[in-house]
Amino acid sequence: MLPLEYFLFLQIILFLFITPGTPRILIISYSINYGVKKCIWTAFGDITANIIQATLVIFVIGSFISDHPLFLNTFKWIGVIYLTYLAFDIYKSRPKNIQSSQISKKSFFSFFKDGFIVAGTSPKAWMFFPFIFPQFIDFNNNYVIQFLILITTYVVLDFLSLVAYAILANKLVVWLKANPKIINTISACVLILIAIIIVFTQQY
Repeated sequence: MLPLEYFLFLQIILFLFITPGTPRILIISYSINYGVKKCIWTAFGDITANIIQATLVIFVIGSFISDHPLFLNTFKWIGVIYLTYLAFDIYKSRPKNIQSSQISKKSFFSFFKDGFIVAGTSPKAWMFFPFIFPQFIDFNNNYVIQFLILITTYVVLDFLSLVAYAILANKLVVWLKANPKIINTISACVLILIAIIIVFTQQY
């Protein structure tokens, strides 16, 4: 893997990370409702799913995914259903009081699980890892080292970008004190919109 190719890889993933996709919409809503610290577990769930996806693609089922679009289509519909569920859950949730120290009933595992499932069923991720990620690995050389470099870069930047989204979103809480339900409604609508877009645009 040449340095030039690595920089191209960086450009691609940074573009993906600054684009407010499904994981970031989820992080924004959770940050405002539950606080930044709880969102770290959602971010851990996200990058754990990504590590598993990349590992499966490079070492196990890369060719299977390319040859069996039904696999991607199944994940697409699982993702759409789960996004719809999350949209409803976020919409009905009650934003946390900024002055309150009350601990949310939502468990750390639940935050981790939501991040893991959203990233694990994301058609965007299942398009990136099978079709783009392998393009930056030279399988004629020590591809294990190349894989470790690329996936480490990916998950570190992904995690940092998710935390940055959470911190920035949490700052908005002060501005949204007067209408705390607004961000929940917007987030739920965006998740539904993303689900609809996935249904009609992600064809395998």
